[in-house]
Order: sequence, then structure tokens, then C-alpha cells
Amino acid sequence: MTASYDADLYRTGAILDPYPHYRRLRDLGPVVWLNRHKCFALPRYAECKATLRDDQQFLSGDGVSLNMLANRLSKGTTLASDGDEHAERRKLVAHRMMPRALRSLGEAVDAQAAAVVDAAVAQGSIDGVELATALPLAIVPDLVGWPKDQREHLIEWGGATFDVLGPLNWQAIKAVPRALQMMRFARRVVRQRNVLAGSIIDELLTAADDGALKHSECPALMVDYIAPSLDTTISAISNALYLFGTHPEQWQLLKDDPDLIHAAVNEVVRYESPLRAFARQTRDHTEIAGTSIPAGSKVLVLYASANRDELAWDDPETFDIRRNAGAHVGFGNGAHACAGQGLARLETVAILRALVARVDRIEVTGEPVWAVNNIIRRHHSLPLKLIA
Repeated sequence: MTASYDADLYRTGAILDPYPHYRRLRDLGPVVWLNRHKCFALPRYAECKATLRDDQQFLSGDGVSLNMLANRLSKGTTLASDGDEHAERRKLVAHRMMPRALRSLGEAVDAQAAAVVDAAVAQGSIDGVELATALPLAIVPDLVGWPKDQREHLIEWGGATFDVLGPLNWQAIKAVPRALQMMRFARRVVRQRNVLAGSIIDELLTAADDGALKHSECPALMVDYIAPSLDTTISAISNALYLFGTHPEQWQLLKDDPDLIHAAVNEVVRYESPLRAFARQTRDHTEIAGTSIPAGSKVLVLYASANRDELAWDDPETFDIRRNAGAHVGFGNGAHACAGQGLARLETVAILRALVARVDRIEVTGEPVWAVNNIIRRHHSLPLKLIA
């Protein structure tokens, strides 16, 4: 008999402190029925990863949200597509996010990161979220092609596009107007072709001119790449600042051995995963870990819980940058793995490299406030002092 769980994983308290819920779910078993959300949840690593890698059985085309409204709004994105359709959409733009393509950005990202950290060190007391936001906001909109004079709402709009992807709770309902504003603006940008030359969307519009896709598909793809590329990176950087501020011994390890930076980014993403969870829908009747799952069922893949699974990680509640955490699922896995993760890694590495060279200690000087968002795990504010 499948274990069940009554608590609401998306109430404010569970969003702010989700880990006790994840632990209880893992203790209940590999598959747990969520009474509140009417879906099966996968809280353990092995089942999460296997499900993410089986995109023939576990589908995204009808949406990865637990609410039908958000799934309708997601139509036309790479997030909400399967098979050849997904592969074709992703191929049109994802090649610009691949490591080889991002290599050419390396020097510019490092220089911008150094400038961001220099300014923060000069200021002394800062909000870590502002530091975490500065680099992605300087890099991502140019790469995607968003108009330079229309960026003041990007962070709130991007957050809203994730918030609507939870269940149809008050959090999601409040986010709908801002998510729609972003989509309407993207349609206008595409219609007027007010995009930066040589950018991802400029390239996409050229492909549409050549008949590779419809022009009407371009706005959704524009939003599809800018929102995740901003939010996952801001999450990773702000979480890194918080973790190194609260684990000074780990910061000293990184100072003593900067070659650990890449491992540190993986451990940050494992320990505080930027993405909480996304859903899949079963194509046919199937089984997961011996549990019968009817065709058409919603299955919630809990990335953040999988990354703290005691069966997959030694001492998972400990933040340790010496750990080999490269197998985490913090950015998803399989065909639908976050397309912006390479950029998120590049920027987070650049910020840590700049901090290691300039900062002796990171001090958390006040009570951090976590953002309330159905999908993204990051801070709303993070009072810090950078001590050179």
C-alpha cells in the first residue's frame, strides 16, 4: 500500500523551511501519495533521477505544474513539450548555452564579476541578493536579446513565471498578472523586432524567417530562456553567499584551495537546490519502486529532497565543499535538464573566484529572509558584510 502525506508542501511555512517535510517523505518511502495535491511524490534520489531520464514514459507536454492554468500558459515552451518537438525547440536556442559556446563569454563574465565584488567590498555592508542579482542582470538579458531600456521588471517577472508553476494556491494566483505581463511584453518585443543584434532571440527570429518555426512561437521561447537563466543563477549565488557566511570553515577551505570552486558550486546546488520540484505525467500505466502508477497520473519530482537523500549521499545534511556532488539533480536531469545551468555555473564560479581573491570573511549580519516562491529556493534579502 502506498504511503500518504497530508501536509501542504506549498504553504508558506513549508516553502520557507521545506527540509523537515522532505525528510518525513523520504522516511515514508520511495513513492508517497500527496493527499493535498492529488499526485504521487518522489522524495528519494534514485527514483527522481530515473524518472527525469525516462522522458518517454514521464511526460512534460501537458505541463510540469500541478495546476491546469499554469500548464496552459506554458504551452509553446521547451519546458512543456516532449520528444521531437522538445528536441527541435531546444536545439534552436540551447546551443548558445552549451559550455563551448559560453567559453567566449568567460573573460567578460570574470571582468564583470570582479567589478561587482569590488563595488560590494567598497560598500562593506550589503544585501547579498543585490550582489547575487548584479552579475546575471548584466549578462543574461544581453545574451537573450532583451531590450536594454526595458529591464526594470525582469526579476519580478521572472520570479512570477516560476511562482505560477506550483499548485493553484494564492502564491500562484498572485503571480499570474506579472507572468502575463512578461509574456505580453515578449510578444511586443518580437512583433517589433526590438531585440539586440546577434542575440539568442535575434537568431531565433532569423530561424523563423527561414521557416524553422513560427514567429508566434518566439515569445514563449524568449521567456523560456531568460527567466530560468536569471533565477537559477541568482539562487545559486545568493545561496553560496549565505552558506559560506554561515560556514566560515568552508570559506577558509576555499580560500586555501581555490581549485575547489567548481566542487563548491556543485555542493551549493546540492545543499540548497535552486529548483524545488516539477511534475511529470505518466503516458501509460507503470510502476515506480513497486508502486503502481496509473496512466495520466501526476508525479512530483522533488529535486531538493533527492539532493538530501540519506541513501544517495553520506551525511547529506552537512555542507562540505570537498564532497563530490556533481551527480546532484539541482538543475534537473535528462532531456529537460535546465538549459541555463551552464551559464549559472559560469557566473557562480566567476563570483566565487572574485570573492576568494578579495574577501577574507563573509559575515551574515542580520536575519536572512527567504523568498516565498512555489518553485525557486532563494533569498528575498540577505544582510552581509564582506571583510577584505
